Amino acid sequence: MPEPTMAQRLVRAKAKIRDVRIPDGVPGGADLPARLPPVLAVVYLIFNEGYCASSGGPLIREDLCPEAIRLGRLLATLMPDEAEVMGLLALMLLTESRRAAREAGGGPVLLADQDRRLWDRALIAEGQDLVRQCLWRNQPGPYQLQAAISAVHSDVPDGGATDWRQILRLYDRLLELAPGAVVALNRAVALAELEGPEPALRLVDALGLEGYSPFHAVRAEFLARLERNGEAAAAYDAALQLAGNAADRTFLESRLRDSRQRESRLRGARPDPD
Repeated sequence: MPEPTMAQRLVRAKAKIRDVRIPDGVPGGADLPARLPPVLAVVYLIFNEGYCASSGGPLIREDLCPEAIRLGRLLATLMPDEAEVMGLLALMLLTESRRAAREAGGGPVLLADQDRRLWDRALIAEGQDLVRQCLWRNQPGPYQLQAAISAVHSDVPDGGATDWRQILRLYDRLLELAPGAVVALNRAVALAELEGPEPALRLVDALGLEGYSPFHAVRAEFLARLERNGEAAAAYDAALQLAGNAADRTFLESRLRDSRQRESRLRGARPDPD
């Protein structure tokens, strides 16, 4: 939202706190677990905005990712018995480990196309160790499951060796604990790697995420793999219209051009009807 709008909301919130006389103080230890979920959500939002900026030019905001990880480490120190704190920290570390390989030519590089030699092995080792500690505790939660998915990706030297069946099982469990259309969209990507794009596309089309740019981008990828290039171009164009980041737009514009060119070549190769 625009910065002045946020400033006005903060002013109103401070006024309400003052008028209602909400006490300001550090909560006691017994109060912390109930307050933890929104804190974790905010830290994760900070990290996500740094890792994939929702607007502006650069894809990555390098000021935010380290700050989110610092807060994650602080939470892990303060609440070492909370498995979801450990899971969030592992997720951020494993995701951050790929940062050097995520951008090229002004646009994002898909996970399958990344040069894994650029991944930070120290962050991967730390993140995987945290995931193992979460598994020992056997208290699964959404952040831990997402971290486990990232750990599977980080465990192989190239995308072709990825254990998509294990990833799909983890997404199934994640859908049980945190059902939602975005999780289902990500699960469909894993399903496409196992069963092909056609069944995955059927699932995606039922999600109702028309206002979400990645929804159209995923549809476009599936359609392109099915050689339905005209439909893929339309889906890429829809994703492009919703993309807020310049790097994402650069990537989608490239994909859109490729789909249109493939469709044009196919039309030129078709014989004229008698």
